[in-house]
Amino acid sequence: MKEFFKYVSATVVGMICFFLVFGILGVMSIIGMVASSEATTSVKENSVFVIKLDGMVSERSQDDFLGFLSGDEIENIGLDDLMSSIEKAKDNEDIKGIYLEAGMFGADPASRQALRNALLDFKKSGKWIVAYGDVYSQGAYHICSVADKVLLNPQGTVDWHGLCAEMYYVKDLLAKFGVKMQTTKVGAYKSAPEMFIADKMSEPNREQTTAFITGIWNQLVSDVAASRHITAAQLNQYADSLITFSDPKNYVAMKFVDKLVYTDQIKDEVKAMMKLGKDDDLNTLSLSDMRNVKSKSKDGDEIAVYYAEGDIVDEAAAGISSARGSQIVGEKVCKDLQKLADDEKVKAVVLRINSGGGSAYASEQMWHAIEMLKAKKPVVVSMSGYAASGGYYMSCNSNWIVAEPTTLTGSIGIFGMFPDFSQLLTEKLGVKFDRVKTNAHSDFGTPSRPFSAEEVAYLEEYIDRGYELFRKRVADGRKMSIEDVEKIAQGHVWLGKDALKIKLVDELGGLDVAVAKAAKLAKLDEYYTSGYPAKSDFLDQLLDKTSSGAGSYIDGQLRATLGEYYAPFMLVRDINRHSAIQARIPYFINIK
Repeated sequence: MKEFFKYVSATVVGMICFFLVFGILGVMSIIGMVASSEATTSVKENSVFVIKLDGMVSERSQDDFLGFLSGDEIENIGLDDLMSSIEKAKDNEDIKGIYLEAGMFGADPASRQALRNALLDFKKSGKWIVAYGDVYSQGAYHICSVADKVLLNPQGTVDWHGLCAEMYYVKDLLAKFGVKMQTTKVGAYKSAPEMFIADKMSEPNREQTTAFITGIWNQLVSDVAASRHITAAQLNQYADSLITFSDPKNYVAMKFVDKLVYTDQIKDEVKAMMKLGKDDDLNTLSLSDMRNVKSKSKDGDEIAVYYAEGDIVDEAAAGISSARGSQIVGEKVCKDLQKLADDEKVKAVVLRINSGGGSAYASEQMWHAIEMLKAKKPVVVSMSGYAASGGYYMSCNSNWIVAEPTTLTGSIGIFGMFPDFSQLLTEKLGVKFDRVKTNAHSDFGTPSRPFSAEEVAYLEEYIDRGYELFRKRVADGRKMSIEDVEKIAQGHVWLGKDALKIKLVDELGGLDVAVAKAAKLAKLDEYYTSGYPAKSDFLDQLLDKTSSGAGSYIDGQLRATLGEYYAPFMLVRDINRHSAIQARIPYFINIK
């Protein structure tokens, strides 16, 4: 027995020592990672900034601490990092040029436009850009076409076929499970509910989709034509000919690319641009390196840039549901804006919005928060890929609105959507119901039956009041009459450049233009910007990972299996969790 306790004690002590050592190593890893992320990168003479156009782009990057420790770090590209890094590369004398490497790059048209404009501005400094790709997608080529040299693998391709906007319709899918959507809406163009109640586009939706998809394509063609000296007519003819499958030599003749080179020959091409010998060293900087390159010091007052990206919701989704993407949580945004209003160091606020909308209730609460903020300091909106419906509800109350030419905005209208599970319960599952009630509508909202005609009429009246409020908010914010707002409302989605003509936005441009306008409104000569809200730290990520548990793993498997159909699947799965009254554009517009 004595020996038994001896061995047990030794085992316990061993386990304690193991966990102690493991804990110390873990803490040291975290400290080292944080220290390395905060270290200043030293830029060597004759350096090149390498941008890999590969992965999904969001408005802001997030450090993946847990992924770093586990070796399973998620590729996370922030548009904020890309833009600031290009600006730093332009200002740094030791960085001579940018090398773009095309890959599977996922970004909306407005984000691509912003990145492309930043690269054009970089070239104004007299520095060069070289691009290379084994395969250029249309989006990646749109960006890379700004390069002084566009290189392609001798067996590579340039995808050039035009744009298509594809919508999802799930009415028949829901019917297989005995579920039917009961909807009420205001506006002929308010097409989001069509996903659940139709099997094709309505004529108004087809009209607006044709308009904005054509506008995006024309902008893309115009940009490429200017950079590559190819006429718009030729570019459209090439798209109709599906040159994606053309012999690579033809791309040179068409002026899509300048030269065909293999991967191992790229260094020589870049060295030639830098007037270096073949045996000279080539110093490169990645995006993560550039994040730690010191910026030009900026003195003066603070302008806060507040990022609002994703679906507008009343409260944050937990666990697996939160994996659908970024969210704009109404309650949190209101509190954050109140803090910015009270912060005397902050002299102006730029709201960077990328949202197709969501909860009408949350949108109204944020409208009020912006009203309070605007009473203390200037508020300028910078629209990214989307600032539509609820996203426009947020925007309309600002002092000034800046949009990209290809931003999707407007969509002034709301709708109500209520799942009817009665057929699923009674016919598919065989559940029976019986009830007693005290009043005519005591059983309103029960899943055992659909709404009556009288109840639908009450709902429509409620939705109409919500639409009238939304329309008034726009009229007051944009200093327009209700009648003039109605002419451009009805749920109509507009491109940024068209929205300018009808006074829904004030100016075309990117975040830099919005910041400059905020400084002007606040009468600031010298200023610097700070990003809000604060990014998630290690502890936040650890708690989030712990709370999601196995859900994160399951979600990852679903995402990998379903690919582009993951988001619609998650929407159908969680449809009963959404706010019933929505101000948003169509749930999924698959532009490809």
